[in-house]
Amino acid sequence: MTSRTLILGIETSCDETAAAVVARNADGKGEILSNVVLSQLKDHAPYGGVVPEIAARAHVNHLDRLIAQAMSESGLDYSELDGVAATAGPGLLGGVIVGLTMAKAIALASGKPLIAVNHLEGHALTARLLQHVEFPYLLLLISGGHTQFQVVEGVGKYHRLGTTIDDALGEAFDKVAKLLGLGYPGGPQVEQLARRGNPQRFDLPRPLKGRKDCNFSFSGLKTAAREVVNNLGSLTDQDVADVCASFEAAVAETMADRLKMAVHLFRAAHPDVENPALIVAGGVAANQKLKSVFERAAAVHGLQLIVPPAKLCTDNAAMIAWAGAERLALGLTDDLGAPARARWPLDAAQAPVYGSGKLGGKA
Repeated sequence: MTSRTLILGIETSCDETAAAVVARNADGKGEILSNVVLSQLKDHAPYGGVVPEIAARAHVNHLDRLIAQAMSESGLDYSELDGVAATAGPGLLGGVIVGLTMAKAIALASGKPLIAVNHLEGHALTARLLQHVEFPYLLLLISGGHTQFQVVEGVGKYHRLGTTIDDALGEAFDKVAKLLGLGYPGGPQVEQLARRGNPQRFDLPRPLKGRKDCNFSFSGLKTAAREVVNNLGSLTDQDVADVCASFEAAVAETMADRLKMAVHLFRAAHPDVENPALIVAGGVAANQKLKSVFERAAAVHGLQLIVPPAKLCTDNAAMIAWAGAERLALGLTDDLGAPARARWPLDAAQAPVYGSGKLGGKA
């Protein structure tokens, strides 16, 4: 392995088929040489959500071509790689098996080490691909399958401060969208309609607000939105916009409250960190209303806010390749028997929280 570590990454944990090549320099700086993502959105939209069998079949059909494209765009041959990284979980097991098996085959054929990556660690370390970020830092991961606070103490070293006890935030957005007759994925549509709605029209709950922990709950909020819709009966366009705005406002206020507690707990555990970084990752990080919440929190609590670009917040293989590069730099590799996992918490020492979102490993 040279001073410049070159890693092929593969991501197939849900409904994006992705391959990428990244470089990690000796000084820890990262560079994306290629990053190819194929969305399966059109395949799943008619069903209002991800169908695991359809997702796995699409990975099988397209992964070979995407890997070839990523390698071609990087200008590298397989012999020039230093390792092959793939998501080994958590996620939809059929899809994870496709990507991990392909990575094992490439590693075996090329004689390169395999790095089995936790998908959540990919999100957790993405900020370090883009810029220098010192450990420890506070991570807020918000997506369709995950909603949690983690203290990132180092590569492979995580302490969970809080997680959702029912729905993930992105899932809650999608369910409210479906309730209103909007398409899938619903989160972006709820956000767009909320911009012309009245956020004060409907008094929706702020789940767990004031609690002395960092957990989340969105099931009750979703149920309250359903009751509002049922009571309205026939919905006008303005009704839909007002429900979206009221829901988004409730989420934003809840998130601000949960974030305040997370910062308090982080500072208590790491009092020597003067200007800690707050990393927000996952697809829901693109929501502008929530982004304003994070910006205010950063200003009030003295945080360095880092939100990676949207293309690196949603599922992608560059983050998997980077996590692989970070692990390989520490000599952390896996044998070809590394298992695919539906559930794989970052902080295995914490008690699991079941029922938290559709995908495995939320705890």
